[in-house]
Amino acid sequence: MGEKNKFIRDSVYGDINFNKFEISIMDQPQFQRLRRIKQLGFISLIFPGANHTRFEHSIGTMYLASRLSNELELEEDDVGLVKTAALLHDLGHGPFSHVSEGVLSFPHEELTKHVIKNTSIRDVLEEKYEINKIIEIINGEGQFGPIVSGELDVDRMDYLLRDSHNTGVAYGVIDYERLISNFNLDKTLTLDLKGVQAAEGALVSRYFMYPSVYQHHTTRIVNSMFRRILKRLINENEIKEKEIYKYDDADMISFCRNSDGLVKDIMERLDNRNFFKRAHVIRLENFKNPEEIYKITQEQLRKAEEEIAEYYNFDKDYVILNIAEYPRFDEMKTQVSVDNKLYPLNEISNIIGALSKARFNIPDISLYVPKEYKEKIKKFKLENFLDLPEIDKNKHRGVHYDQLTLF
Repeated sequence: MGEKNKFIRDSVYGDINFNKFEISIMDQPQFQRLRRIKQLGFISLIFPGANHTRFEHSIGTMYLASRLSNELELEEDDVGLVKTAALLHDLGHGPFSHVSEGVLSFPHEELTKHVIKNTSIRDVLEEKYEINKIIEIINGEGQFGPIVSGELDVDRMDYLLRDSHNTGVAYGVIDYERLISNFNLDKTLTLDLKGVQAAEGALVSRYFMYPSVYQHHTTRIVNSMFRRILKRLINENEIKEKEIYKYDDADMISFCRNSDGLVKDIMERLDNRNFFKRAHVIRLENFKNPEEIYKITQEQLRKAEEEIAEYYNFDKDYVILNIAEYPRFDEMKTQVSVDNKLYPLNEISNIIGALSKARFNIPDISLYVPKEYKEKIKKFKLENFLDLPEIDKNKHRGVHYDQLTLF
């Protein structure tokens, strides 16, 4: 009598079944580390329920990959391959997930590839699959890549659902069942016209999750503070960035608490919720061409920080200029099949077309300093320290100002 599948009770989908091979992957130390990596980094300091981990997200992504692969009627071996890639897609994430990734010189996918190829988990995987095929899917390449890493993929579906569930922010509820049932796979992954409404819902959900969770102004302050000290540790070779996949959140917190100077002080501020304050803000919609702000380099920001610190007689390490992450919304490029022709989702949907224009309404460039510094800043003009894009003086911004205050 064969060994029965095991299951895990997931907070989003209920029971998720795993076969013996999948369990053997999950039992590897490289995968178990994901239990100790928070999915949303420091966001639990803003939303106390956001303590879910990359472990939960990985098994949820595998579940959706299984559902979609079976819906697409893939061969049994291919279903297993896609599920395995989905399970492993975040294996290389460093402490606090994307927070630490923000200071690295390479994306977490590179570390995922390294872990799969160069640690003991490889021996388990090679019992059944070719390593390069798994990595290809994780990179979004080949026929099956878009399932796990495409425009509207199972990774995005799961994190929207899971992040919404755990933060209590209702915007992330999406109709993943409708999406899954309307995908087709030929040379690429395409969406049937009947699934457009569900895709619109997913894009609208992410549009609102962006300012209310992922780029909430306090989230950005906290992330900026941690990135400042992690960058210091890497620059001083206290931590090797190519080995950051070996650390979990607790390792990093302990390391910072036992450091000295800036690193210890910032960590104490995070521990005690003594965050920096926003001293100045310019919303990107103020500029004639908001995308130009993303041409500003980290070196230029750092130079401006130093000049601001010198002008006000502040410590330069406690002055942070931050630009909100680029509102990419790759889901807009999802290919929709209409009468045997393919069109990008934003050409099919007026709603998505509007979101494409509206995505720069809320992002901003901000100056963060400790509370005691903020009180000393008077009549500050960022353009005195940084070359900014041209301001659009004629644009009406009342509605978006009201929107910003809600977030």
